Amino acid sequence: MKLHVYSETGPLEAVIVHTPGREVSLVNPDRREQLLFDDIIFEADARQEHLDMVEIFRAAMSGLVPDTATGHDKSAVSSSASATPAGKVFEICDLALETLQQEQARIFFTDELIRSLPGTNIRLLREELLRLDTGSLLEFIVTGVTPALPRFSLDPAPNLFFTRDLAAVVNECIILSRAAKPARVREFLLMETIARFHPLFASIRKNIIHIGEQDSVEGGDILVASPELVLVGISERTTFSGLMSITEKLLNHRVRHVVAVDMPKQRASMHLDTIFTFASPDECIAFPPAIIDRTNNITVFSQVDGRIAVSRGESLKKTLEKLLDRPMTFIKCGGEDLVSQVREQWTDGANVFALAPGVIVGYERNTRTFRELERHGYEIILQDEFLRRWKDTPFRPAPGEKYAITFQGNELCRGRGGARCMTLPIIRREEPS
Repeated sequence: MKLHVYSETGPLEAVIVHTPGREVSLVNPDRREQLLFDDIIFEADARQEHLDMVEIFRAAMSGLVPDTATGHDKSAVSSSASATPAGKVFEICDLALETLQQEQARIFFTDELIRSLPGTNIRLLREELLRLDTGSLLEFIVTGVTPALPRFSLDPAPNLFFTRDLAAVVNECIILSRAAKPARVREFLLMETIARFHPLFASIRKNIIHIGEQDSVEGGDILVASPELVLVGISERTTFSGLMSITEKLLNHRVRHVVAVDMPKQRASMHLDTIFTFASPDECIAFPPAIIDRTNNITVFSQVDGRIAVSRGESLKKTLEKLLDRPMTFIKCGGEDLVSQVREQWTDGANVFALAPGVIVGYERNTRTFRELERHGYEIILQDEFLRRWKDTPFRPAPGEKYAITFQGNELCRGRGGARCMTLPIIRREEPS
């Protein structure tokens, strides 16, 4: 299986997710801010909402992805991964279990964990961690506790269901993110271990882009507009030095332009994809106060005759239109009313996930955003209706048909992330030019 992502909206063929589990129930309200949560989450409802989202993916991918699209080598990937006949949905914990069965992977993870947590006495447990059975080790990584280590605990890792932040596949490369906050160090290290040792990543392992230890870059700030154009948010979680650490490497791997979007450094918009996402190659959902109404916050880094040229962009819309050579439509998150824009950005109205060009998934509660999408030709369809309509018929939209599929996310959105935040695409089919 060859991993590649050439755009934000190419037909989805493989994606990594994590359905919330016991780790979200272990969040102490007194520790929620340190764990990057604004509220505590009710596990049972959050799990069901996430499973509903994944069910949409499977139903859509069974029609969108032809069986021969990727030339899957089924012997080289997880047998436990959830799969349709063609598209695949991988659970990160399944990949982790398979990875940690390798001695070298366990040693790598354990030693890097000890190095990453110098303020704890976890270094004293190295031999015990290496002796844990694989299930107990993963339990400790995700929840921070396991009966196999009764005298030691860490905070849980409740943000694991935001798999988008852990890495970003760009063309045939993978950027392994580096966490901005200590609360997420274990998740990012787990993803690095999987990428280094799991056979699923064999095709891309020679093209790993690492982040310097003094920098931070998170996947929610990286958007692949086209094979030659990548957007990177300079945000609360991705620093300017982090941007620079990946720009030169991207420009040496097919990318011609890296567009840096300087953002407000605040919790409400911690990543670029919380205020801006692609719905189709020429349509985006944008939070007006941070994207449409702001100018002069764009810097373009381009590969020109073997050197990096730097230029300023007037606005994100005009920059994209110039570099992509096509008109772009920015659809307003929350509609025309400022209060609605702010409210729906808060509940991830701008954070949609594209299953294919013009086929997106998002939280049902963002009604004004979906009303705007309807004005731009999208059919709004509830999850249950979508699953009924294509129960026995493959989902294959005709040219020009556009769908915005909604699902409940009233618990999931308490973690401050939407459908794009909860997905890490590793294969998208290249769109015709």
